[in-house]
Amino acid sequence: MSFLKEFREFAVKGNVIDLAVGVIIGAAFAKIVDSLVSDIIMPIVGLVFGKLDFSNLYIVLGPTPTGVANNLADLKKSGAPVLAYGNFITIAVNFVILAFIIFLMVKQINKLKKSQEAAPPPAPPEDVVLLREIRDSLKRP
Repeated sequence: MSFLKEFREFAVKGNVIDLAVGVIIGAAFAKIVDSLVSDIIMPIVGLVFGKLDFSNLYIVLGPTPTGVANNLADLKKSGAPVLAYGNFITIAVNFVILAFIIFLMVKQINKLKKSQEAAPPPAPPEDVVLLREIRDSLKRP
């Protein structure tokens, strides 16, 4: 019984819920970045480097089986040893872009925090100022 109670307390803590929200938003953000890389950035990079499609770059590490077309999908289906480095390039570019975007976000958040910390506290209301003056005048001998 205490195990279930302990689990329930853990599951409804704010940190667990915040983590769940972060994971869900992170997954959605990953899809956005994935689309940005594969649909926008990689075609431009491919155009610059001669219309390359990085996802289909590969090296066959052994003999090509007979009767198998010389493309990545068919070679993988046949079980031929293939070094598919193009997919790695795409994922590496995706990571760099994601890391840069997160860096910019954290930088902006830190900038906002610094501006909030540097802002002087608001002036106290007039009634508080008057009460302080009365208090200080009563303290004087």
